[in-house]
Amino acid sequence: MKIHKIAALGAVAALALTACATDSGSGDKPTTAAPKPTSTVPAAERSITFWVAGTDTNDDMRKWLVDTFKEKTGGATLKIEQIEWKELVPRLQTALPNAEQTPDLVEIGNTQAPTFTSVGAFADITGLLADLGGEKVGPKSFVDAGSYDGKLYAVPYYWGSRYVFYNTDVFEKEGVKVPTTLAEFNEAAKKLQTADRSGLWLPGQDWRNGLFWLFANGGEIAKVDGGKWVGALSSPESQKALAEVQDIYTNGTHAPKDGLDEEPWVPFNEGDSAMFIAPGWARWSVKEGVNFAPFAVPGVEAGTYAAGLAGGSNLAISAQSKNQDLATELLKLIYSEDFQTQLAKNGMGPAVSEFNSLMGDDAFAKAAIASAENSKLTPGSPGWASVEAAKLMEETFGKIAAGGDIVAIAKDADARLGEMLN
Repeated sequence: MKIHKIAALGAVAALALTACATDSGSGDKPTTAAPKPTSTVPAAERSITFWVAGTDTNDDMRKWLVDTFKEKTGGATLKIEQIEWKELVPRLQTALPNAEQTPDLVEIGNTQAPTFTSVGAFADITGLLADLGGEKVGPKSFVDAGSYDGKLYAVPYYWGSRYVFYNTDVFEKEGVKVPTTLAEFNEAAKKLQTADRSGLWLPGQDWRNGLFWLFANGGEIAKVDGGKWVGALSSPESQKALAEVQDIYTNGTHAPKDGLDEEPWVPFNEGDSAMFIAPGWARWSVKEGVNFAPFAVPGVEAGTYAAGLAGGSNLAISAQSKNQDLATELLKLIYSEDFQTQLAKNGMGPAVSEFNSLMGDDAFAKAAIASAENSKLTPGSPGWASVEAAKLMEETFGKIAAGGDIVAIAKDADARLGEMLN
């Protein structure tokens, strides 16, 4: 799972200007049908480009897509280009408005999607959803992130979820059972805390994991009220959650108050922490000899799970693509049983829920699925880019970790959230 920061706010302005410049002025509303054929040239003489972000789409998966796409389309060529995450947004800013430069299909981080869906950068694929799996397509939070003004522009590619890793030997020695409620989880973190060991490794600026408490208690970062975004950290639900987090910062962790969510398995491996929260792939970073197991962060009520911040990617067809019909065929191929199976077997959550079982039935797969089913995303405003760029959430949680006044901290953050999100 990845949480990728938006580095260039200029993307919003650039794409918005392009959207306005290409508007015919007819006032016609976008169609909800899937993209229509955009070329009369035979498929065997055409090629499309798919931008993948980073290395998650491995070489075997890429080769399968290239070979199968050619076979299924009667000879069309698929070119897959890898774009590094840190370069993705500025590259899209330059390429998407230009029909001669744009990729036809693009992978984009789920929290980045609203920046582009809101300015007409992607083709409307609302009518394609039924062909891809309809209500089985998810997680729902990813579908929401790819939607704007009642239309769908970006669908899930794969997902990852965060859950708790715990040292089974420490739990047994201290007589702590796997918690079934958030209150029990909080108490476990504090009980496991010693002078030399954190109960839970939770750095002060690790707001992404801090959101488990916020969402579990019914709080939100921000919400829409009267057509505008308003910060919601001052709500009673959010205040209760932030008080619980501050208690953990004070009594359940020795992690640095100004620390980030980076490599939490390092102190775990050294015996300096009994628990940490991380994406599922972190299991491969726990060193040999450490006995550990996972569990999903529990909710307020027993038998429920806390909603966490989901990570992963979405897929979208460029609005300027001259090959939207072939891009649609590629999207269908990615949603096929064969490719969804490859995603699952490579440790990535598939975009069609009926294939979740292919991730396995061990404790790690169960924890991942339980966490993903309740996942949420950051506020779906293009302005979220400015929130991340300003590191507002890191600053806010860092102040809470340092023992600051929660009411005052939330009031200040809410005011700034309102300005940035609007």
